Amino acid sequence: MKAIVTTGAGGPEVLALAEVSAPVPGPGEVLIDVIAAGINRADVQQRRGFYPPPPGASNILGLEVSGRIASFGPNVTRPFSLGEKVVALLTGGGYAAQVVVPAGQVLALPEGIDVISAAALPEVAATVHSNLFMTAQLQAGETVLIHGGAGGIGAMAIQLAKAAGARVIATAGSDEKVAMLTGYLGADLAVNYRTEDFVERVKAFTEGRGADVILDVVGAKYLARNVDALATYGRLVIIGLQGGATAELNLGALLTKRAAIIGTTLRARSVEEKSAIMEEVRAHVWPLVSSGAVKPMVDKTFPLARVAAAHEYLDSGSHVGKVLLTL
Repeated sequence: MKAIVTTGAGGPEVLALAEVSAPVPGPGEVLIDVIAAGINRADVQQRRGFYPPPPGASNILGLEVSGRIASFGPNVTRPFSLGEKVVALLTGGGYAAQVVVPAGQVLALPEGIDVISAAALPEVAATVHSNLFMTAQLQAGETVLIHGGAGGIGAMAIQLAKAAGARVIATAGSDEKVAMLTGYLGADLAVNYRTEDFVERVKAFTEGRGADVILDVVGAKYLARNVDALATYGRLVIIGLQGGATAELNLGALLTKRAAIIGTTLRARSVEEKSAIMEEVRAHVWPLVSSGAVKPMVDKTFPLARVAAAHEYLDSGSHVGKVLLTL
């Protein structure tokens, strides 16, 4: 089958189209003919050599796909049918014509969503729902600060938080993106982090109280400022390290606020955990997508053979929402 392989660690130029052996579904797995695959920051980090796949996972990039069920391995109990359109949350292998995945990580498409746009959903929906609601326990009426609001995770987080009745503050890197966060996605406040101090804006917006929950993809660079922006009993959930992995923190500030810092990843979790998260997504996110309250945000699509151009575009930071590969 056709798949994207990495010829080394580095920039988009290390990605190449090749012929590789097609996967075979094992017990409890399904084989999917891939129609579209989402590109995620984790793919970029793996391409650069900083985020190796977990033991036993495919070396091929790609953590989410949409497609059709091609075949079943033994002992699949989920009620799928051959040819059914689905999405899947992967540990790897998505940049390919076919992929195998545990059946518990596969969901039928939400009603009313086309199969290509659906590829923008599984990774971001699972990441956002598990972190904002299952981990941080975001409640209606609370204030959440979402960093990177114009990215795929940020756009989903804004929409799900608003649907849950939270007040949303989001950051982005340009005035155009800031306008989109409030005008299209519905954030209550958007902050240009290049020209404004998000801590000051959060405190002003909350009359000095701070944010109850912060969803952060930046990491070390924002650690101290995030704690400063937290409310008493606030929860800072760190899900990315775009701004580095090591930072110093005045623990007194954390103790005074009785706050919590939580670090999570999705990729390395067990099949059982991922399956439970996907079931939560099916129950709580899919109805919002089907009703139109939450929309998949697709910026651009690229053919699989133009994967280097797709990664160049993601690296540029120009995108708003998701970048997809199509087969």
